Amino acid sequence: MNVFKDAVARELPWLSAIGADPDGGITRLLYSPAWLETQRELRKQMAQSGFETYFDAVGNLFGRVVGSRYPDEVVLSGSHIDTVVNGGNLDGQFGALAAWIAIRWLNETYGAPLRTLEVVSLAEEEGSRFPYVFWGSKNILGHANPDDVREICDAQGIRFVDAMRECGFTLPNAPLKPRNDIKAFVELHIEQGRVLETNQQSIGVVTAIVGQRRYTVTLSGESNHAGSTPMSYRRDTVQAFSRICVESIGKARLAGDPLVLTFGKVEPQPNTVNVVPGKTVFTIDCRHTDGRQLIAFTGQLERDMQAICREMNIEIDIDLWMDEAPIPMNAGLVSKLERVCRQQDICYRLMHSGAGHDAQIFAEAVPTCMIFMPSIKGISHNPAEATNINDLALGVKTLAMMLYELAYKPEE
Repeated sequence: MNVFKDAVARELPWLSAIGADPDGGITRLLYSPAWLETQRELRKQMAQSGFETYFDAVGNLFGRVVGSRYPDEVVLSGSHIDTVVNGGNLDGQFGALAAWIAIRWLNETYGAPLRTLEVVSLAEEEGSRFPYVFWGSKNILGHANPDDVREICDAQGIRFVDAMRECGFTLPNAPLKPRNDIKAFVELHIEQGRVLETNQQSIGVVTAIVGQRRYTVTLSGESNHAGSTPMSYRRDTVQAFSRICVESIGKARLAGDPLVLTFGKVEPQPNTVNVVPGKTVFTIDCRHTDGRQLIAFTGQLERDMQAICREMNIEIDIDLWMDEAPIPMNAGLVSKLERVCRQQDICYRLMHSGAGHDAQIFAEAVPTCMIFMPSIKGISHNPAEATNINDLALGVKTLAMMLYELAYKPEE
């Protein structure tokens, strides 16, 4: 454990210093100077430790130790290097750093693996600068369409293609050819929740990444004078929203884990003290690990909202703009990861991920698994994001032992 703890204590500070905000936290957006400096410095560090390093066409960084027996079979591990604005120093980047530390230790301890071990520092996952997510992992698997980003801009009006060019990369004319040499992908990540901490467990073995359905709902009633409009005459959209919110969350609580439901943004109009709000726009985010149950619950939710609005003489428009199915992790890898935890006497739990991760993109094409480490108070996307260094070290150790199983042992 001490070797991993020492490595984390030595390597995490310099990585976190790149893109550090003066008041705390990190801002490292895709194709920004801080992003480019980070990728270049990480490449330099990996090369100095004997890794073969290279960038792909869109800026994903790779560092590899070539396998002695099956060089064309790649066991890949890493995560994204970009952050949200004023984010923490663990989300994303620690997964890439940990993969390098783990593979470096394996190579120094056991020599060359049978299968090629490869670190990936993914170009982007967060979508914090441009309106596109999973740019890094989608390109590796050939899922990214260059036409989807060709004309998009950031909040300052800088075009995606121009920012990319400034970093030395050129947008391809067609989707990249998907890699077919990746035999497994393992992602280490902080939990971004408080389940592990609350249950005093050190490692989460992720079984699935939740499906998500997101809505924008518009309620249209009638704006009118707050003083001269009797209660029985009102078509008050905030009242309708309130009923929808309270009744829906009550049903979500009855449904129980792992379903979660969030009303995240509410905009009443005209949003002034003395006018009955004639229009209210709000968002809904619903997640579940079971696709059928997610569809069934949200379908009932839609019918309930419509019934409330009919009763209150309110018009309703329901826009389902995100509909992502749950993504299970590979059962064989989950079982192998459990075995690693038992062999190392690690206190672990099987759990799902309530947030999206690059692993869900990889899992559609290659055997994939995820390892979670505890998050203190469940805080993430925040400068206060933190994990005890002993838990970080144990996460790296667990990753290293899993990569050993996958890359150093003959197939069972």
